[in-house]
Amino acid sequence: MKPRHRVVYAAVAVAAVAVAWRALQPAPRPLDVARVTRGVLVQSFEEEGRTELAHRWMVTAPIAGTLSRIDLMEGDAVRAGQQLATIEPSRAQLLDPANRARLQAEEAAAQASMQAARQRQVAAQTDADLAAREVDRMRRLSRVGAISLQALDAAEAQVSRAQATAAASAADYRAADRQRAALAALLAGQGHAGGRGVPVFAPIDGVVLHRYLQSSTAVAAGQNLLEMGDLDQLQVMVQTLSQQAVLLHLGTPAQILRWGGRGALPAHVVRIEPGGYTKVSALGVEEQRTRVWLDIDAPRSDWSQMGDGFRVEVEFHVARKQQALKVESSALFRQAARWAVYRVEHGRLHRVDVEPGMRGGTETEIRRGLREGDLVVAFPDERMHEGLRVRPLEPTTGSQR
Repeated sequence: MKPRHRVVYAAVAVAAVAVAWRALQPAPRPLDVARVTRGVLVQSFEEEGRTELAHRWMVTAPIAGTLSRIDLMEGDAVRAGQQLATIEPSRAQLLDPANRARLQAEEAAAQASMQAARQRQVAAQTDADLAAREVDRMRRLSRVGAISLQALDAAEAQVSRAQATAAASAADYRAADRQRAALAALLAGQGHAGGRGVPVFAPIDGVVLHRYLQSSTAVAAGQNLLEMGDLDQLQVMVQTLSQQAVLLHLGTPAQILRWGGRGALPAHVVRIEPGGYTKVSALGVEEQRTRVWLDIDAPRSDWSQMGDGFRVEVEFHVARKQQALKVESSALFRQAARWAVYRVEHGRLHRVDVEPGMRGGTETEIRRGLREGDLVVAFPDERMHEGLRVRPLEPTTGSQR
């Protein structure tokens, strides 16, 4: 055989062996892959919460007698000083010397409550004025970067709380004044048959939350008639795990999710209660939790249909990075004491040790081991190994915030 023919036959044999070997190889495994990207990463957690009023006012009967029919319904708006009902005192009570002395003492107590409420109002207004001046100074410092935005937000929240406390004290003063006026009117009717009717007034501008009595009926002194509140002061209360509460601070941003309306409502933390308590979960596990209160930053018109005691879900934004190298958290797996991923290169898998950083939602920051644009297996399993032939499917790039 000529040398040239031997070379040709050898080449054909090698090609045949190569084709046979390739035909015997398993087909590449199709896999979901994720792309390593760089962008905004937010560390957050979600908890269920409910709306609650910062202040409530209970309208009670100032005297014992016969209550006139209350026509107001739950949800009806009322104005401060609006007459809600009338109580006709009984003759026996008016002519009883013991009750007369008791009512005089109650009138004096109402007068003292008025003075105490006025002092609280003055103190709260002083705090509000001082906090407002402090905010003005901090705003000037913020323009030159001398203080953080979180400190400015906390100071502005302090102004709002002080103003709300002053408003609540003013409402307490009006309620005590109405109580004193009712008792004075009752005492002025002593000696008259049946006495004069004692009006019951609304202490605040707000809405009726609950009506305890409707029809005309006999009532005792101090009996609950109506519960009122101002829905503009609606807050959100969340019972968070104690491990999560330590990550929060005054001014921490959050979002109100799945509240029944369109989109998410911005909010921020205004109070973290220092005391914890034990709560048993639906699975029977004892958990240590504490209450966290938030103010809703969106205009009231955007969530006007939400009332007291409504269920919501809250997403707390604990930390934020603008240019974080990140990948889907499902791509990471434990290898002994290290974290690793399977990187796809030229149709084959290569295990790479990585150093994860901040976790946010469904994504994790990668501090070391990967580069932007790398493709990794989105859902690794035990059947994967180094060098496995794969066919990547359409990659995912993570959630966008």
